Amino acid sequence: MKTQILETIKRYDTIIVHRHVRPDPDAYGSQGGLVEILKASFPNKFIYAVGKEEASLHYMNRLDVIDDEVYSGALVIVCDTANEERVCDTRYTLGDQLIKIDHHPNEDPYGDLLWVDTSASSCSEMIYDFYLAGKDDGLVMTDDAARLLFAGIVGDTGRFLYPSTTQKTFDIAGELIRYDFNRNELFNEMYEVDAKVLKLQGYILQNFEMKQNNIGSVKLTKDLLQEFRVLPAEASLLIGSLGSVKGISAWVCFIEEDDQIRVRLRSKGPVINKVAKKYNGGGHPLAAGASIYSWSEADHVIQDLEDAVIHYKQE
Repeated sequence: MKTQILETIKRYDTIIVHRHVRPDPDAYGSQGGLVEILKASFPNKFIYAVGKEEASLHYMNRLDVIDDEVYSGALVIVCDTANEERVCDTRYTLGDQLIKIDHHPNEDPYGDLLWVDTSASSCSEMIYDFYLAGKDDGLVMTDDAARLLFAGIVGDTGRFLYPSTTQKTFDIAGELIRYDFNRNELFNEMYEVDAKVLKLQGYILQNFEMKQNNIGSVKLTKDLLQEFRVLPAEASLLIGSLGSVKGISAWVCFIEEDDQIRVRLRSKGPVINKVAKKYNGGGHPLAAGASIYSWSEADHVIQDLEDAVIHYKQE
């Protein structure tokens, strides 16, 4: 499939790369890393990274603004996006051909060509794998691409702490740090947070609830976020906070926005993406997200999460 993707790329003069809405470092890293590789490899092609920018990720990359006409006869590649409804910028359907590159479970197999590898720690890891497969056939790695891919891998592995981290992940990270970029500066950008966000983290640690079967939960209402002057996107940075609680099996963080309540699920073993799918979401077996539209639904999510943990313990 990697060979097919490269051969397809060679046939097009214009290539437009998308990723998912509400991007994280892996979304930006895989999208931007692929674009930088292709720009260096094919300097005569027109290659763009598009989508709504996320201000907190400006340190990684800035995106292109293009007209609809650019999609005419173009190749479109979507990175790190399991479901079509989560593709950022609906114009991804306007191109001549569509390629999906992703590491989430392939429950929505869209695109003319699909490369899905659920064993990969991140989509950024897959993009480096793509480079390795094609480096003898014209693909070129750059310092900027290496920085973006490294950031994506670090972000999606929780600094190499998540179970998705494999020997291959470490090997690729070891190759990427050979390139010329400032890791200390990158880590500071990724993990330094405002004092107001740390204060909200303190609230979470003091006020989360531990349910039966070692289920953790915390509800962050709009009023609470306004009290701490924290945006929903900033609050999402704290989802992993409950992972340090001894004995916790799985946890859920509810973050209220203007039109919905974001559901962020994490686990240390029980499969939780099936719970997310029930609530308009999806994701990885141990890290998933969903959306609900009332606080009464939150109790149902917690019950379903508890059922998933019970099922896991009975296996």
